[in-house]
Amino acid sequence: MATWGFNLSALSVLVNTIDPIMLTSARIFTAGVAVLIVAKIMGIFRLPTKQEWKTIGLITIFNVAFHHTFLAIGLTKTTGVNAGIILGAAPLVTMVLSVLFLRDKVTRLRAIGFFLGFLGIIITSVAGTGGVNSISLGDGFIFFSMLFQAISFILISKLNPSFDPRLLTGYMLLLGSIFIFIVGLIVERDVAQLSQLFSWKLGMIFLFSAIMATALGHMIYNFAIKNVGPTETTIFVNLNTLFALIGAALFLGEPILMEHYTGLILILIGVFIGSGTLEYLLNKRRQRA
Repeated sequence: MATWGFNLSALSVLVNTIDPIMLTSARIFTAGVAVLIVAKIMGIFRLPTKQEWKTIGLITIFNVAFHHTFLAIGLTKTTGVNAGIILGAAPLVTMVLSVLFLRDKVTRLRAIGFFLGFLGIIITSVAGTGGVNSISLGDGFIFFSMLFQAISFILISKLNPSFDPRLLTGYMLLLGSIFIFIVGLIVERDVAQLSQLFSWKLGMIFLFSAIMATALGHMIYNFAIKNVGPTETTIFVNLNTLFALIGAALFLGEPILMEHYTGLILILIGVFIGSGTLEYLLNKRRQRA
């Protein structure tokens, strides 16, 4: 979550120089190659079977192709405030999908945690602005981006791929980058703009975004989804806002207001309750009693 949050500051710098879809295709392709190299070093690399390719392709459509394409387009057509609030609804949407399709049981206490986290997202996102602007076409793109990502979390858990989820991440990023590159050729067309990434400053920012945030971040997160479950892991997405705010203050010089602190406290409380940590501690206390 830390790398994903700081990545928003990196992307805000990159998209001011390079068109978002073409940038996204290059970033995800680089991340995919990096993941496969790491997988080889870890000794978990292997080629998928024919059936596994079908599973990878299905998850890739939602987790990489649709999610990142809609996100890239949406960010150019809406405000950061609206995008932050919509993306902050991901844990709630994932929880609902888990109940519907995975038959997960979410206790009342954990549901309260999810809502507190989302309330914190709203307060933090709206702080220092004139409120949420009118709904735009970009908001629709951001919503579908969030929805497709939530669906992918359910698919990873439901389909339960037969090989390591970290290796799955590499193949998904690689396949998804090809799809996004084709979209970029249709929409933006100018491939030569990627040459600007060879500058020292933009190159370092790009490598952080591609390798640290996208490659390693998704490896760790997809590994957690398979081993812990989508409902438990998605609540931590709320921490994106916490680290995005810290990154904006450190790297972009944006101010942190009192409303930000209020929202962040609610986010942390929401994660503590929604992740099941509070229930775990209460149950242990009852067992000791």
